[in-house]
Amino acid sequence: MILIKSKREIDYIRESCKIVAETLQLVKRNVRIGVTTQELDKIAEDYILSNNARPAFKGYSQAGSFDFPGSICSSIDDEVVHGIPGNRVLKEGEIISIDVGAEKNGYYGDAALSVAVGKISDEKQRLMDVTEKSLYLGISQAIEKNRLGDISNTIQTYVEENGFSIVRDLCGHGVGKRLHEDPQIPNYGKKGSGAVLKNGMTLALEPMVNMGSYKVVVAEDGWTVLTEDGKPSAHFEHTIAIIDGKPEILTKCE
Repeated sequence: MILIKSKREIDYIRESCKIVAETLQLVKRNVRIGVTTQELDKIAEDYILSNNARPAFKGYSQAGSFDFPGSICSSIDDEVVHGIPGNRVLKEGEIISIDVGAEKNGYYGDAALSVAVGKISDEKQRLMDVTEKSLYLGISQAIEKNRLGDISNTIQTYVEENGFSIVRDLCGHGVGKRLHEDPQIPNYGKKGSGAVLKNGMTLALEPMVNMGSYKVVVAEDGWTVLTEDGKPSAHFEHTIAIIDGKPEILTKCE
């Protein structure tokens, strides 16, 4: 069931989303050659806690895996999403996806971005640019009376026109009193399909785009999702609300 949020609920979600957006920008500023993903995780956790919020990912559980140990997901190069922070040191030429969630007053925010480590190849930069633009094109379709498939198809079309592939095993989602709510929002599909979009919906849109095949595998840790062919992947995400018929990005850092 897709939950429609009241103005009061959206204000709570907006507050959590503001913390998420600020955390992402803080972590982004600290991405550099030689830093570990664990150090980035500590920066994020400290900032979230300083805002009287809770890291949404820490302790999160899913079937068949241990509770997630980090406050961020840090996914490098061929790691698509859900990378576990640790002792890995960032190296020149890598790209890293940083995914952050926060909960405050019982409501969640969720967003992600991909960042270059030092100088990267032109093709990796193009991968990130296309992924980010596909997110904003998808958001532009999140208007009242459109359907979920209009978002999905817009993302898929732009990504594939640019020679990349959209991950199909993972998707966006509703967000609110839970980190993951209905509906699931695939990043591929047919226009005019799926649920009708309505005012008061709060959605996390998150295209995951691979340089090679769209196929992915899960690592032995039970969390990290990798490209099957070992080629790089990029990931961008915003939480939005549909208000007065139009999308408002709640995780945009002004």
